[in-house]
Amino acid sequence: MDSSTSAAVRVGSLTLNAPVMTASGTAGHGVELAPYLDLGELGAVVVKSLAAFEWQGNPGPRLHAAGAGMLNSVGLQGPGVEHWLAHDLPALIDAGATVVASIWGRSVDEYRRAAQLLAVAPAQVVAVEVNLSCPNLHGQEVFAHDPSLSAAVITAAAVCGRPCWAKLSPNTDKVIEVASAVAAAGAEAVTLVNTLRGMVLDRHSGLPVPSAAGGGYSGQPLHAVAVRTVFDVHAALPHLPIVGVGGVNNAWDAAELMLAGASAVQVGTASFVNPRAAGDIQRSLLAWCANRGLTVAELTGLAHRSGLPAGLPGDCRPGVDGGR
Repeated sequence: MDSSTSAAVRVGSLTLNAPVMTASGTAGHGVELAPYLDLGELGAVVVKSLAAFEWQGNPGPRLHAAGAGMLNSVGLQGPGVEHWLAHDLPALIDAGATVVASIWGRSVDEYRRAAQLLAVAPAQVVAVEVNLSCPNLHGQEVFAHDPSLSAAVITAAAVCGRPCWAKLSPNTDKVIEVASAVAAAGAEAVTLVNTLRGMVLDRHSGLPVPSAAGGGYSGQPLHAVAVRTVFDVHAALPHLPIVGVGGVNNAWDAAELMLAGASAVQVGTASFVNPRAAGDIQRSLLAWCANRGLTVAELTGLAHRSGLPAGLPGDCRPGVDGGR
């Protein structure tokens, strides 16, 4: 089996050379993870969400441990698309990375402006992930909870001139409805899921941390929610490509999202513990597939059909025999 073929996955019109990406917001805007892994070996580097303008984000503290997970209230800090194109993207390209830009806005027009600025991006920016779920931007409505607003944003973002992926929120019972709406508006894929809304209280003061608004809850406890969301959306919309994200700590977590219906996966919070996590998980996943004569793309949606083929050697959980 050719190794490049066995690692490749398809997300809409894009063929990526590998199945694992970084998750937006967890790998910075540039080559922050380059000292720890070869960015060119990943399917893509998805950068932290950018607006059409510089944005300072929330005051600190911004992060807080929450059991086995993490709360963040960063508030979408970023230098703006133009600054990123001039100062951060060149180093990513030099590192051999395939890049997915992520954008956000407070209005449909702000999304349009950010996407328009990306229209001049070089070919190495292969897609734009449209962050429709920004739960830690205080006082703003979450676009991903409204099918019509989400569709309007995707329509506006088409000016970027490359495939758009819609990143959706698990904090609504309308995920399938929103996914259907953004697909009809032109999204080539949906990224499932962003963080859950969460809050913890400080054991000394009894007050909320990291802020009174709470934050986005990510990490291993989110994983079962992500798997269920991917499973449900794939069942309802089997021809809509899905990028799975949420609590991916090992190869089995990645495989589980793909079995549920994802075509590729992203690794996020795990990188805060181990900055090599995305590369480690990808290698383990690919090795597990190769040992069983499967291409990684063949995993997509198997939970909706026959499941894993019978008679595979060893334990059929990558987390047990090569992922943890």
